[in-house]
Amino acid sequence: MNNILGTSFLYIEGIPRIPLREWTDQAIDYLTLHCSDTTQAIAEFLRTHIVNLQDMMISLPPEVIIIILTILAWWLAEKKIAVFTIVGMLFILNIGLWDVTMQTLALVIVAVFLCIIIGVPLGILGAKNETAHRIIMPVLDFMQTLPAFVYLLPAIPFFGLGVVPAIITTIIFAMPPVIRLTDLGIKQVPEELVELGKSFGSTFMQMLFKIELPLAKPTILAGINQCIMLALSMVVIAAMIGAKGLGGVVWKAIQTLQMGVGFEAGVAIVIIAIILDRITQNLGRNK
Repeated sequence: MNNILGTSFLYIEGIPRIPLREWTDQAIDYLTLHCSDTTQAIAEFLRTHIVNLQDMMISLPPEVIIIILTILAWWLAEKKIAVFTIVGMLFILNIGLWDVTMQTLALVIVAVFLCIIIGVPLGILGAKNETAHRIIMPVLDFMQTLPAFVYLLPAIPFFGLGVVPAIITTIIFAMPPVIRLTDLGIKQVPEELVELGKSFGSTFMQMLFKIELPLAKPTILAGINQCIMLALSMVVIAAMIGAKGLGGVVWKAIQTLQMGVGFEAGVAIVIIAIILDRITQNLGRNK
């Protein structure tokens, strides 16, 4: 066995090494060369809307954001979560992390919105078409098992640094639960109800929007809840490629060994995660 490039990766004598590394580099180079106009247009579109949303959320008085989140928590969750929302958001405001928290929240909102727009139709397609299901599920397995940091690498040549590659990598990382649980929710609709709808002459769209999606709603919302948690974690990791927000504070704290600053940002992330988790957990139960 020989050593490759001085690393610990070894290959067996007489068996050529599969050039996966070269194939990957060539594919990235080809796509970067031939798709740069498209990716730049997408990047500019996303950057404009994300920055506008971030600026709007920062410009709003903190009291307005706190009141909105508290009302949502009271309505969709319970009183304890509403009280926690008030205390938690006031704590974030007190430690001076309000603006970066709003930047992170805006990134999560955009990423989850795009995950829903793309993921729910793919989940419906997988539930309705067995061939599509067999293609989509292995892709999702790959997406969920690939280390999160690997997603950052191809985003840079396509979209550069900043919020756009952060959103793209977050979408790829956080979308699988939406697709999987939409697929599962549609398939769990009782066959008797499906047959009943067909017997009354319901069209495909009527069956989907009046029977299947309403019954699958709790399962789909569970997928959205998981998507939000994954998006929040990935947005923090994406600070390594220039995304701002709480992740940027954590990354800077790691580089400068400012443990107190990093801990404060970490607590703020936990607070946002708990609020979003408790609110979305109860969406399917209350409405």
